[in-house]
Amino acid sequence: QLQLAESGGGLVQPGGSLRLSCAASPSGYTLNIYPVGWFRQTPGKESEGVACISVGDDQIYYTDSVKGRFTASRDNAGNFVYLQMNNLQPEDSAVYYCANGRAYSDCTEFPSARAMSNWGNGTPVTVSS
Repeated sequence: QLQLAESGGGLVQPGGSLRLSCAASPSGYTLNIYPVGWFRQTPGKESEGVACISVGDDQIYYTDSVKGRFTASRDNAGNFVYLQMNNLQPEDSAVYYCANGRAYSDCTEFPSARAMSNWGNGTPVTVSS
């Protein structure tokens, strides 16, 4: 069964950058056939869709607050999906999760997480001076 694991979170100053990784396991699974979303959650708030990358990468969706600062991408082998986060601000602080939808589906429900069926455990991001 496909499992996801996020990494790359941490503490960064405002204006700084982080790159989050979402790794697929066990070996033999590829993320290339799944739409993969990034979501974030802070205590007491609803989960927020941050980005979603479709199968084939022809469509990548972002929530308005991260457009121009965050970039979602995949590696060619299909083992990882990344979220490059630049110009981070305190309001970006959250636990970030990656999730995948059904194979060969798409991101049309983004920013909703309804179509995402498999989740990692999250990686925390703290933006503070």
